[in-house]
Amino acid sequence: MADPSFDVVSKVDRQEVDNALNQAAKELSQRFDFRGTGTSIAWSGEEAVVVESETEERAVAAVDVFREKLIKRGISLKAFEAGEPAISGKVYKVNGKILQGIASEKAKEISKAIRDEKLKGVQAQIQGDQLRVSGKKKDDLQAVIALLKNKDFGIALQFTNYR
Repeated sequence: MADPSFDVVSKVDRQEVDNALNQAAKELSQRFDFRGTGTSIAWSGEEAVVVESETEERAVAAVDVFREKLIKRGISLKAFEAGEPAISGKVYKVNGKILQGIASEKAKEISKAIRDEKLKGVQAQIQGDQLRVSGKKKDDLQAVIALLKNKDFGIALQFTNYR
């Protein structure tokens, strides 16, 4: 029988992000403090979000509304990265990005943290944009999950395929 293992991934549910974006767009269209400011939020490609407004303050406030909706939908704010408001013609634009997958340098950092724990028989292999952690004992794997939950790597981590 194969050793117990699990995968460390960084993925978000696209449907939940879409729901959060639609809720934010609806709130921006209905809230009195956003009326007449031309504030909008929409998808700009597969993983990009763009916020537009006539004033810089309203653009930043609209990003905060979107973040609030992401939290309510159970999506970590580490999975959303927003830039600074930049003027484009007559409107201010804020470009945001939904972050998915574990970059190779982050995967190496996570792998090193697991190695530094010196648990017997626990290995971490980088597989594309995820990390497979395997070990002899399930208790060791649960200790690794607890360790990773307590450390901040700057990205949202999920644990899948635990077997």
